[in-house]
Amino acid sequence: MRLGFKRKRLGKTDYRKRLKILLANKPRLVVRKSLKNISAQVIEYGENGDKVLLSAHSSELKKYGYDGSKGNIPISYLVGLLIGSKGKKKNIKELVLDIGLQKSVKGSRIYSVLKGCVDSGLSVPHSKEILPSDDRIKGKHIKNFEVNKFEDVKNKILGK
Repeated sequence: MRLGFKRKRLGKTDYRKRLKILLANKPRLVVRKSLKNISAQVIEYGENGDKVLLSAHSSELKKYGYDGSKGNIPISYLVGLLIGSKGKKKNIKELVLDIGLQKSVKGSRIYSVLKGCVDSGLSVPHSKEILPSDDRIKGKHIKNFEVNKFEDVKNKILGK
């Protein structure tokens, strides 16, 4: 009896999807979310293991003056802007989105990060229908969200 790969047995990696993404020969934009935070990393394949080129986390937004909830769609967009601006500084131009085993839900936090990354100037192949609306990105669906604070943090990330 032969056992399969451990990460496949544990349900942590879908190797067919991973191979398709790696065949693009571009760095991957890896987005991971939890209930309270969201993180994004740009990862490059290496034979000895993947290499993290840069990363952004919702807790980094404290540096830009944001101290509210860090697990919603507007904050995900700001994380995307942040990783996009870091990527431009390191001359990264093209990425491929890698959501791993997470469910693909139209307009979700994952695609909010993608929109932020694309709005910062990086090229990531996607369909316009999956991105959240501008009202959701600005937080108009959240009762107590500070839209002015969002704009201030956005301008600080973009250097305006």
